Amino acid sequence: MPELPEVETTRRGIAPYLQGQTIAKVIVRNAKLRWPVPDNLPSLVSGLTIQEIRRRAKYLLLDCGDGTLIIHLGMSGSLRVYPLTDAGKAGLPHQHDHFDLVLRNETVLRLRDPRRFGAVLWHAGDALLHPLLVNLGPEPLTLEFNASGLFDQTRGRVASIKQTLMNQQIVVGVGNIYANEALFTAGIHPKTASGKISKIRYEKLVHAVKQTLQQAIEAGGSSLRDFVHSDGTPGYFQQHYWVYGREGQHCKKCGSIIKQIRQNQRSSFYCPVCQR
Repeated sequence: MPELPEVETTRRGIAPYLQGQTIAKVIVRNAKLRWPVPDNLPSLVSGLTIQEIRRRAKYLLLDCGDGTLIIHLGMSGSLRVYPLTDAGKAGLPHQHDHFDLVLRNETVLRLRDPRRFGAVLWHAGDALLHPLLVNLGPEPLTLEFNASGLFDQTRGRVASIKQTLMNQQIVVGVGNIYANEALFTAGIHPKTASGKISKIRYEKLVHAVKQTLQQAIEAGGSSLRDFVHSDGTPGYFQQHYWVYGREGQHCKKCGSIIKQIRQNQRSSFYCPVCQR
């Protein structure tokens, strides 16, 4: 599933092609995504200019002035940018190419989403007030996400720190891959109760989260399953994993065997020596 680094990589990839451009039309081949594409979306956005492309959590926000096109990549979605002439070569659209945003400069932004858990939505006014966004926690790469705040929020919590890191009301965008990697870097076992972690250890964890996400962005994200950049190339952060997906292999730090457990129906990977 595309996580924050993959979505940020996508944002950076599409922004130079879309920002400042006017929408000529949209093509909806399959409106049945996680939430249905609005029936009136073509009439709402045609003729509007994309003023800015932002990211909030794992959502891409195409600010068109009077409203915002909100795109989520779901479990397996990706966005590709094509010249209009090449979009025809790239399909006769693939069966999973559900949405095209066609610009007046003859550029096409195409959403491919094999599992259809993504979304293309419209919100008039401030996009951050959309029901999907309004209750989200702080961005992990900002000063708003810090050890003091995390320590205060977790007092009395019995939920594991892994579960807490993936709680979008605590901090956004830290999915399964990067939660595993950050906890290893911070030396914290994924099953540790979040309410029992000291402020000093939270300082290490917050630093680890920021470091892990920033390194992943610089590496272009991770290429698991269907994630690719907007130009079709893969990310390669998976080459640097410390623990994720490495069950039964030797820890790169201490040589112990990496373990795997299940938490909330997700796989957790850890080193039993490095993480306590």
